[in-house]
Amino acid sequence: MDSCCRARRPDLGLAFFDRFLRMGLKADQIVANNLLKCLCHARRTHEAINVLLHRMSEFGCVPNVISYSIVLKSLCDDSRSQQAFDLLQMVRKEGGGCAPNVVAYSTVIHGFCKEGKVSKACELFNEMVQQGVKPNVVTYTQVIDALCKARAMDKAESFLRHMVDNDVRPNNVTYKCIIQGYSSLGWWEEAVKIFRETTSRGLILDDVTRNSFVSSLCNHGRSKEAAEIAHQIIENGTTVSISTYGIILGELCRNDCTEEAIVLFHKLGAVDVKFDITIFNTMIDAMYRVRRREEANILFAAISANGLVPNASTYRIMITNLLKEGSMEEADHMFSSMETSGYAPSSVLLNDIIRMLLEKGEIVKAGNYLSKVDGKSISLEASTGLLMRHLFSTEGKYHEQIKSLPERYQYFGVRHS
Repeated sequence: MDSCCRARRPDLGLAFFDRFLRMGLKADQIVANNLLKCLCHARRTHEAINVLLHRMSEFGCVPNVISYSIVLKSLCDDSRSQQAFDLLQMVRKEGGGCAPNVVAYSTVIHGFCKEGKVSKACELFNEMVQQGVKPNVVTYTQVIDALCKARAMDKAESFLRHMVDNDVRPNNVTYKCIIQGYSSLGWWEEAVKIFRETTSRGLILDDVTRNSFVSSLCNHGRSKEAAEIAHQIIENGTTVSISTYGIILGELCRNDCTEEAIVLFHKLGAVDVKFDITIFNTMIDAMYRVRRREEANILFAAISANGLVPNASTYRIMITNLLKEGSMEEADHMFSSMETSGYAPSSVLLNDIIRMLLEKGEIVKAGNYLSKVDGKSISLEASTGLLMRHLFSTEGKYHEQIKSLPERYQYFGVRHS
């Protein structure tokens, strides 16, 4: 019967139980509990309650705390937490050898939390403690999560401190709830404090939570705090995914904290963090932004040394930055390398190159790249066309050089009324 439930075939378990009775066999507590499981899995909780309260005695066995917990969970799963609470109270008042344990209380507390009945969850938590049942990390975390979602952060942190005072160690899920709660309210200082407490205790948040948090910090103008978090992670020797560092470095660069990004990048390299191509791209662009071209070139060369290959974004960053600083021949060479590596130029990249060359007066070179615009996979953007019309019209700066363009673009030199 238990196997039938695990295989999600409670109907087979119930059929097996009917046959079990027809054979004249006597059900014991284990069999009766498996019957309750099958009924609850089949969403026949009302029948399970009847078995629990009336029929188990007919089978010659007495419900135990496991029996009640099975039914309590099913009621809570059906959003019937009040009914589960009433059943729990009945069990508690009857006393005997079947007093509710931490699992039974936690089940109903979780049910109230799921239904948004946070005050009832807290009241039941207090009752649980008064009854001498010690909450565990799951119980505390359920209440803390509900309080955070209700934006009652003072109460949530009070529960956290109560938890620690009672020698129940918070886990990464507990801290995740608090961090997300403070973040949702924009209380970044409090969120950072809890994050640091998490890492100082050697706990590791999951990648999604950690990455979302550092991104939020950066998006709210707190890039330096995100960098400090990264430094703390490194110093604690905590292993995190490379995506976390990638997000922090990227956000630092986007928020004009390039020097901080470079310091962090070098620190990561010193502890042998294996960079991916995205981080190389970010840092190459950052080096160009602060006019450290030599370091950018060293990083580009280091890509292959690290067992990686440049991708389309790498080539775009290199080409556009080389053009910005006037290194036309090197940009041409990089473009050829890109094509040789099997990366076809995108329409966006070609238009960027053409505009940059035109603005620098490199008309012949611009014409060479214009010849690659086929009007199919690659089209001339409106902004490129407007620039050409401005430069090559009869009053334009480069009207005399219109013949340097492919023939199909020489109409830009015609007077337009």
